[in-house]
Amino acid sequence: MEERVELSLLYDFYGALLKENQRRMFEGSILDDYNLAEIAEDENITRQGVHDAIKRACKQLREYEQKLGLVEKFEKQKELVKKLHIILKGMNIGDEGELEEVYSIIDEILDEE
Repeated sequence: MEERVELSLLYDFYGALLKENQRRMFEGSILDDYNLAEIAEDENITRQGVHDAIKRACKQLREYEQKLGLVEKFEKQKELVKKLHIILKGMNIGDEGELEEVYSIIDEILDEE
């Protein structure tokens, strides 16, 4: 997984656990793609200070995942639901109404349309 995507996903799960200033700088750098100088100016600190804060935030997010494993569990469940979706589509089940409801629920879980 690309690092930026990985960090964004970790942030979705654990971002609220970061300090407010770390959240702002992380969001600016990773989510909004601002450079260190732009963030430093907004935060009124040095670029090195911004770099250190973002590096600490990334480390903390990875540590949260290592301890709690929520992202890994989420990704595993998503893959299992995709497999279930494929299996159900391959089955020949009589009641189309109930089957369509199952497909709809699975699509909603997978965030697909």
